[in-house]
Amino acid sequence: MASTYKNYEDIDKDQLQIDIEKIKDSIGKVTQEDFQHLLKLERWGRALTFSGYFIIFIISFLEISSNALGSISFWILALLAASLIGVGNVSRWANVAHPILHGAYDRVPNIPKRYTKAGFAKKNRRYLDWLDWIKPEAWIYEHNIMHHYHLGEDEDPDNVENNLQWLIQSKTPMWARYLFVYAFAGTWKLTYYAPNTLKILQNKKHRKLKLPQIKSYEWSPFKRNGAILWKEYILPYFSVKFVIIPLLFIPLGLEAVFNAFIITLIAEYIANLHSFLVIVPNHSAEDIYRFDTPHKSQGEFYLRQIMGSVNYNTGTNLVDFSQGWLNYQIEHHLFPNLPLSQYQKIQPLMKDLCAKHNLEYRQENVFKRMKMTVELMVGKTTLLKVGSI
Repeated sequence: MASTYKNYEDIDKDQLQIDIEKIKDSIGKVTQEDFQHLLKLERWGRALTFSGYFIIFIISFLEISSNALGSISFWILALLAASLIGVGNVSRWANVAHPILHGAYDRVPNIPKRYTKAGFAKKNRRYLDWLDWIKPEAWIYEHNIMHHYHLGEDEDPDNVENNLQWLIQSKTPMWARYLFVYAFAGTWKLTYYAPNTLKILQNKKHRKLKLPQIKSYEWSPFKRNGAILWKEYILPYFSVKFVIIPLLFIPLGLEAVFNAFIITLIAEYIANLHSFLVIVPNHSAEDIYRFDTPHKSQGEFYLRQIMGSVNYNTGTNLVDFSQGWLNYQIEHHLFPNLPLSQYQKIQPLMKDLCAKHNLEYRQENVFKRMKMTVELMVGKTTLLKVGSI
């Protein structure tokens, strides 16, 4: 941290708590206007997804009607379709599922239950509300509890530096480390989020039963957790996304089905890259802190959310939509159940508060933060460390 800012131990945590809770009290009640903002974002995401599939239909229709679509035109349209579907995929998670599953709209008067934490993506509604490699209830526990309340600690499941010690401490050549990170970024929802959220949810049950903690992922469908992973996480998403949806194009011929399958695969890769870009750098770089011990007060908890997070550039609804409102990560970690529409309003207050307490308010371009995160992941840099305070 720059010398112009106060050190962790020198911050008046009690006063910080008072000031942050004053801001919280000033926010006011959640209104229909906040809910309508969510519905607008939901429409934008759905429109992108359906536009992508409509372009697949156009591609297939042109191929069977005139056979005049050249390879260059095909791939331009295919990549456009995949990009729209991929961004729609990320939007469904970041702009819709994320705030709803934090309970951000639970207090809106007369809100439909499907937009509340108690009703969203429950049981069969998962197929309508948020179908992904990740099982919603597992992600809720992993994210809302383990990540938010253990930010930067060893218990934090999203502690990138901790998770990649096997790579950092290995003798793997640096070029191979970079190659791994880039490959991982294109598959991380399946290869990390699905098995990791399952492991963490199962370990919650193991703690209650005083059983040994699960240390590694089980991929084999012939083992208990592996069977759960395939049955409840992988197969529901795979069967709908990569089997049922492509088969909807069968009236246009088998080539149309194949086109839809290939474009959906590309869209999945784009969704993984997009989500990796806007999620992973939020708490990962050489200027971000990690912590050895649990927080000891509410003021210290608030301090860690600021010193353990970074924002990206913010601005219009379009800019914020493209980053899943994850560009307000400091505000989100301080007020996790805040409707998305409120972050633009509260950000200036948080900047002023940080200035008052001589705290660094980190905010930079997402691509710069991604570069810094990759350097951390391959072991070229380390997180800042706050030991036992």
